[in-house]
Amino acid sequence: MRPTAALSGKIALVTGGGRGIGKAITRKFAEHGATVVIASRKREVLDATAEELNNQGFPGNVVATECHVGRKDQLESLVKLTEDTVGAVDILVNNSATNIGQGPALDVTDEMLDRIFDVNVKAALRLVRLTVPGMIARKSGSVINIVSIGGLQPLPGSLLYCASKAALIMMTRAWAKEFGPAGVRVNAIAPGLIQTDFSAYHWQDDQRREEIMSTQSLRRLGQPEDISGLALFLATDAAAFITGQTFVVDGGSIG
Repeated sequence: MRPTAALSGKIALVTGGGRGIGKAITRKFAEHGATVVIASRKREVLDATAEELNNQGFPGNVVATECHVGRKDQLESLVKLTEDTVGAVDILVNNSATNIGQGPALDVTDEMLDRIFDVNVKAALRLVRLTVPGMIARKSGSVINIVSIGGLQPLPGSLLYCASKAALIMMTRAWAKEFGPAGVRVNAIAPGLIQTDFSAYHWQDDQRREEIMSTQSLRRLGQPEDISGLALFLATDAAAFITGQTFVVDGGSIG
């Protein structure tokens, strides 16, 4: 049965949309009729994802655009290119992230702090500044921030990552309060352990993987598709009365 075109006519911008959780969200949005612009630094990954998904005959289509989200000028060019080629952004998914500086907290450097906040926090702030004014003018829009359970509780050896995701959770709540009167919704999704290249350190090692899964009610690795359905819901009018929330998707590890 063909999916309904719940996002028909909508323009979505998904950072880090070439693989992992971002790719799964892109697929789900395209399945339901959206035009999805995907952006990251690795052009070959983006092009392969766009070709793969566009060849599957979804109602929507996927457009690949190379962009280093940690650079302000490239984000400005990304949004301008999106608006000039496919239209104004209706749905923003801040998914790109980095996790440098893993290890003891006392080993964290200023350079690590700057880099992780450039990608995990500043990029989201900048993209909101660039896209939300248009949403406000149209009295409609959805911003979805991909955070982490690490933003809700500390993860061993991940001081900077957890701090950056906690910051984005609070920004989600603040944006929701400010933009809500204009009809713009802002929510966050906090995944637990999802089987992607980004989290390979945690699931490729058998002992480490089993230790994590032993804390979960659902004893399996999460998959990117476990996130994409919730992202679709938050992007559509089905979630029209939901804003400022952080949805935990972790198999029940901190529930």
